[in-house]
Amino acid sequence: MRTMSDVVISVENLTKEYRLGTINHGTLTRDLQSWWARLRGKEDPNSIVSSVHSSPSAGNPHFLALNDVSFEVKRGETLGIIGRNGAGKSTLLKILSRVTAPSKGLVKIKGRVASLLEVGTGFHPELTGRENIFLNGAILGMTKAEIRIKFDEIVAFAEIEKFLETPVKRYSSGMYVRLAFAVAAHLEPEILIVDEVLSVGDALFQKKCLGKMQEVGNEGRTVLFVSHNMGAIKQLCSRSVLLEEGRIIKTGLTKQVCDYYLGEQLINSAAEHSWSDREGPGDHTLRLTRIRLCSESGEVCAEFGTDDAIYLEIYYQVFERQPFFRMGFSLHSTDGTYIFYSADDDRPEYAGQSREVGKYSSRCRIPSNWLNVGSYYLSISGGLFGIRQVIKDIPVLAFTVIPTGGPTSRYDGRRQGVFAPALDWEIRHE
Repeated sequence: MRTMSDVVISVENLTKEYRLGTINHGTLTRDLQSWWARLRGKEDPNSIVSSVHSSPSAGNPHFLALNDVSFEVKRGETLGIIGRNGAGKSTLLKILSRVTAPSKGLVKIKGRVASLLEVGTGFHPELTGRENIFLNGAILGMTKAEIRIKFDEIVAFAEIEKFLETPVKRYSSGMYVRLAFAVAAHLEPEILIVDEVLSVGDALFQKKCLGKMQEVGNEGRTVLFVSHNMGAIKQLCSRSVLLEEGRIIKTGLTKQVCDYYLGEQLINSAAEHSWSDREGPGDHTLRLTRIRLCSESGEVCAEFGTDDAIYLEIYYQVFERQPFFRMGFSLHSTDGTYIFYSADDDRPEYAGQSREVGKYSSRCRIPSNWLNVGSYYLSISGGLFGIRQVIKDIPVLAFTVIPTGGPTSRYDGRRQGVFAPALDWEIRHE
């Protein structure tokens, strides 16, 4: 039986409202960004809150990032928070982390909170890695003696021994995230809040982070985890909530919530999306304008035969020069299995290229007789390699592969495994 003492996070009727076009973003940093943009005659980087929601009318310039959200989290529970970009996930975590204040509602938290919300959160760029470890520990209320006990373990986990005395402003985004996660996870908070920034790290480090979060949960501490990677959510979280347009539309066991999200939300998605050049996913430096799945003949479709090639086309607008840029995607099955990642700089002649201001498209071909029968979804990502992701693994398109007379059809439509390739074989009679 659950008692009130088991509940460490209680959220009641939480609402966060933004007034678009005004300097009132809830934090001094964002207000200064907006003021500086206006002073230079630039677009306000904080004015476009989301491209998912419909735009407010001119007479009602209000936007509800969260709308009457209520839930509880128990001690030792690992809660997943999922949903499309713009659903309100990051806003919710910022309120729980006390980065911004709610417009209405009540939040009750019992215990020390460590947050990893975005690259560089809680770090001072002019301080070294060593100094930032002690700074973050002090913010969490730890003594120097307590931090020293964990210091070597943090440095080893982050793999930054050579750069410990270097100011963190010179770190790559990957190094930043490694150190930030190591500090947040090892300084023994009662509650650990992690946003989708782990997508910046490499696959090996992501796996190490998931293992550490499992360890934190097994120790009886509470974890809140936001990710577009359904496999990671299913592996780590016992319970999840699904946000859509600022509201919780489903909560329960993680498998049930993820299956609903992938089945109802993604599979019913169109095979093509278009945005105006100022509303698509991205920021003031770059935005998606159109994405689509199509056949070899150029027909837009969301169902392909096993012997059909699949073409993904990504169109985007660059507003400020993007050095060392890549546009890519990750492919997932609807059970959350991460299948593969590919980017346009896989072609050697595109590696390390910059994108000047202008309009671009990137096109990729997934070969025929390669994917197994089943349902899949694509997440788009793009940014400056090793520095900053502008578009962060956004699940946007879904499609289905059906048997159509190719080699796979001889196995009742589906073989075991993710792939069902038609490989070259040769039979010899010796």
